[in-house]
Amino acid sequence: MNLFIDSADVNKIKMLNEYYSIDGVTTNPSIIVKEGKPYLPLLKEIQSIIGMEKELFVQTIAEKAEKIVEEAMYIQDLLQGNVVIKIPVTSEGLKAIKILSGIGIRTLATTVYTPLNAYLAAKAGANYVAPYVNRIDNLTGNGIKVVKEIVEIFLKSNFTCEVLAASFKNTQQVLEVCLVGAQGVTVSPDIIEAFLKVPSIGENVEQFRKEWLDLYETESLMN
Repeated sequence: MNLFIDSADVNKIKMLNEYYSIDGVTTNPSIIVKEGKPYLPLLKEIQSIIGMEKELFVQTIAEKAEKIVEEAMYIQDLLQGNVVIKIPVTSEGLKAIKILSGIGIRTLATTVYTPLNAYLAAKAGANYVAPYVNRIDNLTGNGIKVVKEIVEIFLKSNFTCEVLAASFKNTQQVLEVCLVGAQGVTVSPDIIEAFLKVPSIGENVEQFRKEWLDLYETESLMN
């Protein structure tokens, strides 16, 4: 299962990419605006950190299909590398996904709230769909159930489209979408870091170190 950083904070991306096995970075207009920087240099800086092989997801902002396609081609031309275009699952967005699929530009259908949203996107040729787990929960739905049903529909329909679950408030939600078969998750830096926030880990390491020092009086195996 793939793990993506849902952020445009270059310092966080640099740290997480150095220490963890990250598969790429997802962005959206709100995430980019939050950084307060010119967006193209920012995206290029992210690419310089993660490399051209890892995926970088960039979202269009146009409303009409033809303009969405133009923006997608513009981004592809400027960034090169392994770029995936994020497109909301509106009617115009689905039309754009169909066009882009036909010319070989990879897409992710975002703002997915129901299994049928995802079904239409996969039929249109999207490479990924991103169900919004916590936002679905906030609308009195069940985000994990939606992810599970999307996975089942894709399997039964033999779609190659992958489920990249998004919108998490805690690590438990991430765990649960993993268990129901999502092919990937995109997670904010603070939640990724929380994967290792288990007090017992530090306590165990300190115990190992203390017992070793008590006997061997050295902090290295090489002394």
